[in-house]
Amino acid sequence: MPSTERNHLPKMTAPLTPAAPQDQRFLVLFDFDETIICESSDDALVRTLPDKELPAWLKNSYREGQYNENTQKILAYMAEQGVSKDSIHSAVEKIPPNQGLMNLFQYLQSHQQDFELVVVSDANMYFIETWLRHAGVRDLFRKIFTNPSSFNAAGQLVLLSFHSHSCPRCPDNMCKQVILREYLAERQKERGGVPFQRVFYIGDGANDACPCLALGPRDTAFPRKDFPMHRLLKEFQQSAKFKTNIEPWVSGEDIVDCLKKIVEEK
Repeated sequence: MPSTERNHLPKMTAPLTPAAPQDQRFLVLFDFDETIICESSDDALVRTLPDKELPAWLKNSYREGQYNENTQKILAYMAEQGVSKDSIHSAVEKIPPNQGLMNLFQYLQSHQQDFELVVVSDANMYFIETWLRHAGVRDLFRKIFTNPSSFNAAGQLVLLSFHSHSCPRCPDNMCKQVILREYLAERQKERGGVPFQRVFYIGDGANDACPCLALGPRDTAFPRKDFPMHRLLKEFQQSAKFKTNIEPWVSGEDIVDCLKKIVEEK
């Protein structure tokens, strides 16, 4: 990707007018790393290090399914190397959006009366808030579900786990299916017993497949094409119990095209 794109993130500049919650027929849930942004936010952090890469001992300590713990190790090492809060902030702001995602946000902004937006991510609050505000899209989202994070007195960004759960498919610190089911129940109660007509889940990773098990036959899962979520959903399709629509995407434009057809079904 050209450096000009990396350093000049397109921003949403039109004023955002929140829609009345009871009027929004659809719920859209977004993952963050490699879905909204084009890479893992950890990769952007590594570029702030003096050597632009992690030492071998830290790379070798990586454990599958322990994203939160792995990121905490990286952040501790960065603090030891003297990487400042400003450097981290700047690195996160410079991460490019995924292809076509800003067009998707433009579309959703122009149809705020129809769509309620939520982020569900195993990244952390500091990264997500920083990026969304820099991109000018923070106000599009009603809620962000992610791991809490804050800088301590020593200047290290410290992560906490989002919650605990008993799901065998997911990392110990986050099950997105639990989050989705609880949120749907909470919002239906707040909306006077009226559920969303349809739910859309946009993601890429293995932990984005689990929440799709909570979706119904009118809902749609949008897995990034040929990423782990897509492969797992194809396995789920072998079960007669899994009836959710699957629409793989390469660009945010693919998602816009699908949502347009659904909105026009009024």
